[in-house]
Amino acid sequence: MRILIVGLNFPPELISTGKYTGELAAYLAASGHAVRVITTPPYYPHWKIRDGYHAWRYTKEAWQGVEIQRCPLWVPRKPTGFTRLIHLASFALSSLPALAAQLSWKPSVVICVAPALMSAPFALVFARLSGAQAWIHVQDFELDAALKLGIFPVGKRLADFAARFESSFLNSFDHLSTISQRMLTRLHEKGISPHKTSLFPNWVDTNLIYPLMAENPLRTMLGIPDEKLIVLYAGTMGKKQGLENLLIAARRLRDQTQIQFILCGDGAVRAELEAAAQGLPNVRFLPVQPIEKLNQLLNLADIHVLPQRANAADLVMPSKLSGMLASGKAVIATADPQTELGQIVGEVGCLIQPDNADVLAAAILDLAASTKKRIELGKKGREYAVSHWGSTTVLTQFENCLRELAGRKH
Repeated sequence: MRILIVGLNFPPELISTGKYTGELAAYLAASGHAVRVITTPPYYPHWKIRDGYHAWRYTKEAWQGVEIQRCPLWVPRKPTGFTRLIHLASFALSSLPALAAQLSWKPSVVICVAPALMSAPFALVFARLSGAQAWIHVQDFELDAALKLGIFPVGKRLADFAARFESSFLNSFDHLSTISQRMLTRLHEKGISPHKTSLFPNWVDTNLIYPLMAENPLRTMLGIPDEKLIVLYAGTMGKKQGLENLLIAARRLRDQTQIQFILCGDGAVRAELEAAAQGLPNVRFLPVQPIEKLNQLLNLADIHVLPQRANAADLVMPSKLSGMLASGKAVIATADPQTELGQIVGEVGCLIQPDNADVLAAAILDLAASTKKRIELGKKGREYAVSHWGSTTVLTQFENCLRELAGRKH
């Protein structure tokens, strides 16, 4: 097949959507398909164009058998609701010439990855003009999250209009997929026929992420004493994570000198979090770690913490959960029990009430006191990751669905 992928994020970004889009593209190329990608220069999660790349140039490169076209992108220094719109619009507009240049290639399938939904209409029109099937893969319900979290504060009438437009637009795609069962249900609630949808969770390579039995080189390099119990958050630092509650919990537990909090990553609110953590000797920040150290990073944890705001828990299935569970360490997550995140963690981890720092502090203290409980939860989590989210299983199913879609006629 000839497969064109259009998406805002792509490697060398190491986390979130870019990581999974890159792994999908590399897998399809390794399987013998011709794969091209239209994307941006890497900027996430730092919200800064990476050194060696250009914000305002079209550039081409090859990566793991994939042809990449990078398009100009405006990146705000401090992302807000309004500046995010301009940011997304800049890629939507700059991707137009790149799409036009692919018309003669005539791909079998065009895959648009959301975010960013703003570029999806152009990808859809391109698919229709080139005779390709159009597939949209939803990593994040951008509109729902923006409205619920107040990122784009608008009136009810405008919000209703935007929701109706989104539903109509999504229905124009030949196939739609997303990463969790609840998000799939949300697609159906938006009026999408179940026959046009499929579930492809974010996968994890359980051969690369696994429990370390020997000494952790990263722990040694960071100079963390053996007696310290590590509470780790590793991932994007944005508004929907509610990470301020983790810092409040750290403040509640500052006299528990055996517990060390580590926050690793970057994002829109990292500077605010660092400012809020001033004076807390039990909190340490680390930059995003290179991919070759990911397993060491995840194995730093004695306890992984996955905070989510209550009003975002079913709009996004946090991709970081798969790596946390695969590492074989105990996980605390904040979510309501009826959400999909809550149902999964309720089986294999410690599920607590969201947006409550006191409950979070108590849960951390409880797990810190019981090595046996941490080991049991870590084992359950590892087994769940292997059986439900193994990369080979998910990616093979994705490829099979692509073959079926490419074989259809309009």
